[in-house]
Amino acid sequence: MRSKVSFTAGGVRCAGHLYLPAGSGAVPCVVLCHGFSGTMDRLFDYAERFAAEGLAALVFDYRSFGESDGEPRRVPDMGGQLADVRAAVAFVRGHERVDPDRVLLWGNSLGGAHVITVAAEDPRIAAVVAQIPFNGFPRQVEGRSTGQTLRVLGAIVWDALRGRLGLSPYYIPMVGHPGELAVTATPEADQHIQTLTGGESTSWRNSVAPRGLLQMMRYRPADAAARLTCPLLVCVAAEDQETPLETTRVLAERAPRGELRVYPGTHFTFYTDPTFRDGVVADQIDFYRRAFTTV
Repeated sequence: MRSKVSFTAGGVRCAGHLYLPAGSGAVPCVVLCHGFSGTMDRLFDYAERFAAEGLAALVFDYRSFGESDGEPRRVPDMGGQLADVRAAVAFVRGHERVDPDRVLLWGNSLGGAHVITVAAEDPRIAAVVAQIPFNGFPRQVEGRSTGQTLRVLGAIVWDALRGRLGLSPYYIPMVGHPGELAVTATPEADQHIQTLTGGESTSWRNSVAPRGLLQMMRYRPADAAARLTCPLLVCVAAEDQETPLETTRVLAERAPRGELRVYPGTHFTFYTDPTFRDGVVADQIDFYRRAFTTV
């Protein structure tokens, strides 16, 4: 059963969908958190899989994204998004069908950093899955020249300045082809965009205010990982260029109860290959079940 829900974080309404398995008793609940410019509709498949295994699942949009309130639109704010995740956890803990001591966090890309950070502050979180998680930018982005990097940095600074002056955001594409001004410029751009814009109730737009990247330069999820008391599973791709293995594996290594699973493929394989994704989710469900024995 899926129902539309909403909750408030810092005075901003966040929209979501709550999936509940059959039955009437209290069950564990997975709170799913999307990435830098993502929207919750891209996580419906994950939530359905968790619900089919007897877990409740909440997907939601961060403030200013998708169906949630917040102006200006599509402006990633690290502090605001972390507040949204905390509010989502509080919301499910207050639901009659959710066991408040078996709330699980799941995050993709930037959302993977967020769930680690929130869980480090909340010892009641039962377990965390961080899928292709952000842990700092790579030193060199493959296929991006120095000139192209400077163009992106210029867009970041210009958008941040406009924000400080109260002006409208300077938007750039999230995904573009190599050589284009975009947050991610990849040969897989067409396939990735088609994946993100296809399917049910698509609210994702290939447009984002890049000022959030400036905040991400100071984001240190590895420090939070070292403070985790619950189990952590980090799922990564061997050929990932956006969140490379050399940085993501540090999250599992720093966590006292961290596990690392490396899969063949790239960052975008997690989005574009349903069969691949099914195998990853099966591993994640097994991890959550093992974590229940320690709660």
